[in-house]
Amino acid sequence: MKNCLYCGKEIVGRKDKKYCDDQCRNSYNNQMNSDASDFVRQINGILRKNRKILEDLLPPDGMTKVSVKTLLTSGFNFSHHTHLYTTRAGAVYTYCYEFGYLPLEGDFYLIVKRESK
Repeated sequence: MKNCLYCGKEIVGRKDKKYCDDQCRNSYNNQMNSDASDFVRQINGILRKNRKILEDLLPPDGMTKVSVKTLLTSGFNFSHHTHLYTTRAGAVYTYCYEFGYLPLEGDFYLIVKRESK
């Protein structure tokens, strides 16, 4: 007789069955992946927050200049982003999904939205 990997109950059914039901299978897998999932969930939360801050600061015309202080007081985290984009002129935009920012002189940033093609 085999026992369920999650709850320890006796398994009835196929020989290769590892769990007594779907709930135990899901609970076991969630438990095994919780450490990795927590880390990913934390990073995704920071990225979503950064994206929301950029989206809220951006006016409908699609471009604005804001101070670093404005971003920091909004809770923006500069250490997390999704990708970088370098223009032909060599300017490097940092993006959180479709919203990006470019460092300017005097502790200001240009906020832009990349339009889908």
